[in-house]
Amino acid sequence: MTAPAAELVARVGELEAELIAVRRDLHAHPELSGQEVRTTELVADRLRKAGLDPGVLPGGVGLLCDVGLGSGPLTALRADLDALPLPDLKDVPYRSTVEGVAHACGHDVHTATVLGAGLVLADLAAAGSFTGRVRLVFQPAEEVLPGGALDVIRAGGLTEVSRILALHCDPRLTVGQIGLLAGPITAASDRVVVRLSGAGGHSARPHLTGDLIHALGTVINQTPAALSRRVDPRSGLSLVWGRVAAGSAANVIPRDGVIEGSLRCLHPAAWAVAPDLVTEIVTALVVPYQVQAAVDVVRGVPPCVNESESVRVLGEAAMRALGPAAVAGTEQSLGGEDFAWYLQQVPGALARLGVARPGEEGTLDLHRSEFDVDERAIGIGVRLLVAAVLGA
Repeated sequence: MTAPAAELVARVGELEAELIAVRRDLHAHPELSGQEVRTTELVADRLRKAGLDPGVLPGGVGLLCDVGLGSGPLTALRADLDALPLPDLKDVPYRSTVEGVAHACGHDVHTATVLGAGLVLADLAAAGSFTGRVRLVFQPAEEVLPGGALDVIRAGGLTEVSRILALHCDPRLTVGQIGLLAGPITAASDRVVVRLSGAGGHSARPHLTGDLIHALGTVINQTPAALSRRVDPRSGLSLVWGRVAAGSAANVIPRDGVIEGSLRCLHPAAWAVAPDLVTEIVTALVVPYQVQAAVDVVRGVPPCVNESESVRVLGEAAMRALGPAAVAGTEQSLGGEDFAWYLQQVPGALARLGVARPGEEGTLDLHRSEFDVDERAIGIGVRLLVAAVLGA
């Protein structure tokens, strides 16, 4: 291990217990998208104690904080702050104290990691060991479309930024591993809402009504299959329903109903035509049932496309700070991530941060009420980000 790497390990080690405590505090007090007031205040207070000058975003949640006074390229490190509307079902001391809200995607880990990187870099700058510039981006509302990244961009968060980096928890990777991929690493993600309406009537005489429930079932079952025959199979276009609501009695055909789902796509060309295709297919499917369809495709986020040079920077940083065994490949995910909006403005990369405990069987996926992490991942993430900034 080189002397700089050893120094980095020591500095992160001094902060590790505090950063784990921060993560547990955030985990116990999660806040939904756009409501991250307490989280913003907690991060801002800690940065001020380090002698930094964080600026809260105009909406009152989220913040930006520059570290270093150098004149070279400005690298941004991004963390997301929000939690999910899910119950926390874990039996741990830091279990959520907010009913129906949980950090089930690891944003608490992301926040603690970028905070730690900022504190280490501030310490190095004060000692004269860091002469560059870095911007800490603590972003609200990643979990809602089209994402709080657009609020950061509108607030000038990318002004002068030459590269932006981020980590995302990955329970498929063991703690200590960093998943890297040049090119697209996530998918486009949109929300689809289909509202059906008809005359309704008695279930004994469906031929005299618009059989809305049967039409809903047809749309649910046949729309995804039809989509797969209208685009190149390599585009990875996927429609998955998540909510259906209609009716209030077993013997009454209702007048209206709604289904909602997620439309995801790996390829930008298919993403461009997907809304029109969904509308066309749904409209055709309901014609035989004498009901009308209103289709709304709410545009979400494009794919995250990692710049190859930024992936190289992260890979070399992982080699230096963590060792060759830390670098792992990863696959493009159908998950959506509003970090994509930053990557449309400046070069950068999103890396996967391994959070699974070694030897753990059946690791729970993201967006699950039982989701948890091996907290050693926080210190590992800090070492990676600091090494990337120093080597950029």
